[in-house]
Parts: sequence; C-alpha cells; structure tokens
Amino acid sequence: MEDAQINAGIALDADTFEPTGEQLEQLRPVGRPKSNTRKQPVYIRLSPDVVEHFKHGGKGWQTRLDNVLKDYVAKHSR
Repeated sequence: MEDAQINAGIALDADTFEPTGEQLEQLRPVGRPKSNTRKQPVYIRLSPDVVEHFKHGGKGWQTRLDNVLKDYVAKHSR
C-alpha cells in the first residue's frame, strides 16, 4: 500500500484528527518517572513466604523490598 492510499484511508476515518499545537503542548509522558539512579536488574531466589508477603501489599512490592534491603545495608555498613 502506498503512502497516498494510507493517507486517504486516514482522512476518511472519522476517529482520526490532526492534533493542534495546543493539544500537543498538553501531552505528558506516561509511565513511571525516570530515576536519578538506575536500578540493576538481577535474578534472585527468595522464599515463597517472603515474596507472598511483599506481593500481598499490592503494586510497588519490588520497591518496598528494595527499601527493606537498603535499610539493612545502611544499618550493617557502619
């Protein structure tokens, strides 16, 4: 399919529109905000009860687990 055919199809679709400059200015990024410190992905084996405990708290369970580990490191690095 050529660009002209694609553009013609888009023009006929009532659900499409060309956003205005004002609409484009109002767009905001989606997803989580970028962190100043990138986290390192790792594979770790944990006890099922530990995983269940943190997952039971809902969304953000990995962040909560990370915070517990950071507290442990801070207390034991003196």
